[in-house]
Amino acid sequence: MFSTGFVIAVIGIALCVLLCGVGSAIGLYKTSSAAAGVAGEDPKKFNGILTMLMLLPATQGLYGFVIAIMASNELGAILAAEVATTAQGWAIFGACLPMALTGFVSAFFQGKAAVNGIYAAGKQSNIGFKIVMGPAMIELYSLLGLVISIMVLMAV
Repeated sequence: MFSTGFVIAVIGIALCVLLCGVGSAIGLYKTSSAAAGVAGEDPKKFNGILTMLMLLPATQGLYGFVIAIMASNELGAILAAEVATTAQGWAIFGACLPMALTGFVSAFFQGKAAVNGIYAAGKQSNIGFKIVMGPAMIELYSLLGLVISIMVLMAV
């Protein structure tokens, strides 16, 4: 049967994928809706900048998936040797937490920031890549969550 440690680890892994995926889905909903509005008014304005802004929130979902795979591999290695203890379960849960939280929050707010960039690019098509910097800086925090989760998983 499954140990308490196993269940705790699986909950952490599931939360990581779930929160990162939901944050990305919300961010992508907002950005693709805004990009569709701009393209509906003038299809010529749908360019590389709008595409980049529209797709930025998708990365957090990918990061969450990567951490889930790494954590699942770690859990599998633990289970191959023994039953996962409660402490090991909490360690994997804790390793997934930085990515889960930063992934959700950054994808949500990155989507909001990118929407404003899309509207700005729709009004002034010559704005260039300057408008990408704000949403791109929000990406930094999901990358920090990714790195911390990887570091903790490597220490488990």
